[in-house]
Amino acid sequence: MHGAPILACTVSRDVQNFEILIDEMEAEFKDGWGDLRISDTMSFLDQPDAALLKVIALALDIEDEADIETILSIVHKATDLSIAVLLIADELDPIILHQVLQAGAREFLPYPMPEAGLSEAVERLSKADRPPLAAPNAVHTEQTPATEAILPSRTTTGCTIFAIQGLAGGVGATSLAVNLAWELATLKGETPRVGLLDMDQQFGSVATYLDLPRKDMIFELMSDIESLDEDVFRQALQTVDGKLSVFTSPTEILPLDLLPPEDMEKLIATAAGMFDYLVIDMPSALVNWTETALRMSDVFFPVIELDLRSAQNALRFVRTLRFEDLPVEKLRFVLNRAPKMTDLSGKARVKRMAESLDISFGEKLPDGGKAVAESNDHGSPLAQRAAKNPLRKEIAKLAKSLHEISAGSAAAGG
Repeated sequence: MHGAPILACTVSRDVQNFEILIDEMEAEFKDGWGDLRISDTMSFLDQPDAALLKVIALALDIEDEADIETILSIVHKATDLSIAVLLIADELDPIILHQVLQAGAREFLPYPMPEAGLSEAVERLSKADRPPLAAPNAVHTEQTPATEAILPSRTTTGCTIFAIQGLAGGVGATSLAVNLAWELATLKGETPRVGLLDMDQQFGSVATYLDLPRKDMIFELMSDIESLDEDVFRQALQTVDGKLSVFTSPTEILPLDLLPPEDMEKLIATAAGMFDYLVIDMPSALVNWTETALRMSDVFFPVIELDLRSAQNALRFVRTLRFEDLPVEKLRFVLNRAPKMTDLSGKARVKRMAESLDISFGEKLPDGGKAVAESNDHGSPLAQRAAKNPLRKEIAKLAKSLHEISAGSAAAGG
C-alpha cells in the first residue's frame, strides 16, 4: 500500500492488467489510494487501517471467476465495514457479475471504463448511503419499485426467476424456455417445483410444444388480475408428467398491452410464491410490462442467432434498456445455433459480433437440427425424444449450472 491516509484501493489479481484504472485512480485520489491483491485483501480488512477506507475498486476479468468464493467474501466483509465496493468488470460472466452485485457491490463499470466513469461513480457513492446498482453506461434512477416489491417474497419462497426473450423471429427462444424448464424440473436427485409461464399473449406456442390444451379461463384470469390469488392461479395451471407446471397462452389473441405493469407484477409474484424456479417465455415484442419482468427476474436471457437481423435487434435492445435505465447487468445473452468448435470461421464471426455489440455470450447453444422441430411438433421435451441431441445436452448443463448457483446463493444467504 502507498502512504497514509489511504481512502481508496484497488483489489485485483494484478492491477497492471487494468492500466486505465490506475490512471483514473491517480487522477481521482492522488496519493490517497493503494492496491491489494485478491489473496491479501481479507487479511488487510481485518487490520485497523481498513477503517480508513471509503472505496474499494474491485477489478475482475474472466480469469478471476475461479476465485469467486474469495471475491464474494471480500465484498461481504467490505460491506460489513461500510466500505463502498465499485466493481470494474472485463468480460466477466453475467452470472458472476450478478453474484458480486447481489453480495453488496454498489456500482458497476465495464472495462475499459467510459471517460470519467470512475469519477462519476465515486461521486454517486459519496452522495448516497445505498444508491441503486448501476447499469453500464446508463443513467441512474432513484428507485426500482418492481424489484423492491418482489424481493421479500423471493426471500421467503426461494424462487429464482428466469425470463427468456427472442430478439428475432425463429431464434429458438420458446424451445429454450420449454426445455430449460423441463431440465430444471427433472434434475437428478432433486425435486424442485418448476413453473413455466407463456407470456406471449398472441402467438405463444408453449402449449403446442408440450401438447397441452389452452384453457378458456386464462383469458378470464388475465382480464381480472385484481382477483388473482394462488388458488385461482393453480386452477389455470396444467402439469406435464406430474413434474412441470405450465401456464399457457390464452385461447384467443389478446392485445399486447392488455396487462399493465402492476398486473404483471402481481402475476409473477403469485407464481413465484408457488415455485422454486419460474421460467417466463417472453413475447418477442417489447411491451409495457417488459421492464417489470426484467426487474423481477434473476437472469434475463435474450436469445439471438449469428446473423445481421439478430445483431441489429440486439444493439437496439441494449440501447433501449440503457436509455430507460434498466438493469442491463441481468442480461445473459444466448447465441443459438452457434458454430461448432471446428468451425474457425464461424468462431471468428462470433467474436466480431460480440465485440461490435459490446456484449459477451453467456451461453452458446449448438444447432439441434431436425430433432428440435420434430420434438416441438410432437409436443415433447428434447429429453424425452432425443436425449443425446447436442442442444439437449447443453440445456441440461445450463439447468444444472443455474441450479448449483441458485442453491449456492441461497446457502450463502442463510
